[in-house]
Amino acid sequence: MKLDLGGVEETLLVPLWGRAKFSRENPSILNDTKAIELVEQLDYDFARLDKSLGVLGNLMHAARAKHLDDKIRAYIAKHPGASVIDLGAGLDTAFYRVDNGSIHWYDLDLPAVIDLRRRLIPETARSTCIAKSLLDPSWRDEITGTKNGVFMIAAGVLLYFHESDIKSFFSSLADGLSGAEIVFNTQSRLAKLRCNWGMWRMRMEATKWAMKDARTITKWDNRIKVLDQFPLFKDIPRDPAGGRSVARWMDRSDRNGAMNVVHLRV
Repeated sequence: MKLDLGGVEETLLVPLWGRAKFSRENPSILNDTKAIELVEQLDYDFARLDKSLGVLGNLMHAARAKHLDDKIRAYIAKHPGASVIDLGAGLDTAFYRVDNGSIHWYDLDLPAVIDLRRRLIPETARSTCIAKSLLDPSWRDEITGTKNGVFMIAAGVLLYFHESDIKSFFSSLADGLSGAEIVFNTQSRLAKLRCNWGMWRMRMEATKWAMKDARTITKWDNRIKVLDQFPLFKDIPRDPAGGRSVARWMDRSDRNGAMNVVHLRV
């Protein structure tokens, strides 16, 4: 299938490739067979992405997916009939990795992305696509079954918004989905510079938001509580096959708080 994506929409291919490539080579950390299947269906120059991402970039996307999967599994173990919302879903395949047979899953993204997603990953009785921006609060009206718990993930998407938009977004969640939980990734200012250098090499949209400490968000809105925050490569094996330089980079990133996973209750 040929792709016609531009701007920020094209960036959805970066984590898809990272998960697929890493799953082929290191399935013990992330085994995303659906991502591999999707990559094989798409007519796209993934070699260009792979050259820019390298081992570290692919590892970053695999680690992020693993941590978000673990958080979802922990939540649905306590709330087996929950509604799980993938914000800025792109071609994410988390539903196929964590489904317990009773959750209802929502994939939220811009109309062009949802059109592509529906062609590649058809909706099911328990997975629904919503073609809206996450900044459009009306998407909440399409979520049903909230009494069974609401859990949201945002893998990479928040980084592409300005801080003013993100402040409004979190306050709107507290207004409309009080008690829900959300997990997402963040980057420091230095990590943003490094990330955008890589995005420039891939001729893709640059990220905008940087935040090192999740407690910043609680100062925006005191209804929001930090449940957890940890470095991206926490508990990710330092694989000898990756070489000492990769292990050192992972350790340095975690030590400096360059990239974190954040878990909030709104």
